[in-house]
Parts: sequence; structure tokens; C-alpha cells
Amino acid sequence: RFEELAGMKGHFHFAAKKGYSGVGLYARKKPSDVIIGMGNAEFDAEGRYVELRFDTPARKLSIISCYYPSGSSGEERQQAKFRFLAQMLPHLQQLQKEREFILCGDVNIAHQEIDLKNYKGNKKNSGFLPEEREWMTQLLHPEVGGLCYVYRKLQPNTTDDCYTWWSNRGQAYAKNVGWRLDYHLATPALAAAAQSVAIYKGEKFSDHAPISITYAM
Repeated sequence: RFEELAGMKGHFHFAAKKGYSGVGLYARKKPSDVIIGMGNAEFDAEGRYVELRFDTPARKLSIISCYYPSGSSGEERQQAKFRFLAQMLPHLQQLQKEREFILCGDVNIAHQEIDLKNYKGNKKNSGFLPEEREWMTQLLHPEVGGLCYVYRKLQPNTTDDCYTWWSNRGQAYAKNVGWRLDYHLATPALAAAAQSVAIYKGEKFSDHAPISITYAM
């Protein structure tokens, strides 16, 4: 466990099953509070949520790392994914009533056709199912979830250069047959502060590529 890195302290949520999943955040400043898990035994056992709070008298601010379940391994996991989504929307709605936040993580959903290369062939596959896409639409609707999809705010029309995940099958990475699965989802005031975005492909760490966004805060 890398508890410290470049002068930053790490905060993590690990799955009970070793090597299964987990999330983490590094911060230079000491958070006012650290929230591990969402209070749901099923998903807290899978290491999917860590939230750092940086509250001051002037502002309540959270940075969240979240890893949404994948449903690609079968119907049982797809149903678990739907249960996770059903809990996550009201959780984020309530959080937005209380504080500003940025959620960073693998959402495992490509929202629009421009968010994956082969959209025609994936309409019945997990990650691009109509129900999942509609969940994202509701999350981003000003009168429902109210969050902003920060990458698309900065790059509304980018296609082939937007991908952050590639299957390990069929030379998907070499052919750039990718998906946009990794997000910054922010409350509107923080999204308005986003200045630039980059997807790092200089090295291949895994089947995902890191995405970074600079905010003027």
C-alpha cells in the first residue's frame, strides 16, 4: 500500500476480497473528514467509494473516488450494477444539496454514441445498455441529478481521442476501438472552474488510461 506519494497522503477503500477492486485518493492537504463506503454492505465489501471532505466556514467541498460495478461478466453482476445505480443517484442528489463535489472514477457507462467506437454493435452490451445510458441522462439532467460531465463540457465533440478504456481482445488498443468510461462528474460551480483536460497515453498502465482535469479553484 502506497500510503504516501510525492508528499501526498493516500486514503483508500479496499475490497474485502483481496485483489478484487478498490479506490483511492491522494491529497496534499489534510481533509476535514474521510468517508469510506456508502453505507451499503453489498458494495462497501467491494471497495467502491472514498470521499475526502475539505470543509471551511466559507465552503463545503468533497472529492470522491468511485468505482462503479461492471455488468459484463453476466446477468448476476448486471443486476448488481443496477442496484448500485439505484442507490447512487439519490446519494449524489442529497450530497449536492449539502456541498460542492467532484466525483472521479470508472463509471463503466458510455453515455452517448460519440463515447465509444463501435456503438452500433454494443447497444445490447453492458456499459451501453439503454437503461444505463438513461441513468446517466438523469444524473446530468439539471432538474434531476444536476451534475456536469466535465470532459464533455470541455470537449463536446471529440470522438476517437476521447477514449479511456480498451478491451484486451482483438487488438482494441492498437486499433483504438475504445470506450469513454472514466469521468469527472462535478457540481455546476466546480464544473465551471474546469480549464483543461488530458488523457495520458504516453505509457500503458492497464486497460484504462488516466484522465486529468485542471480546475481554477
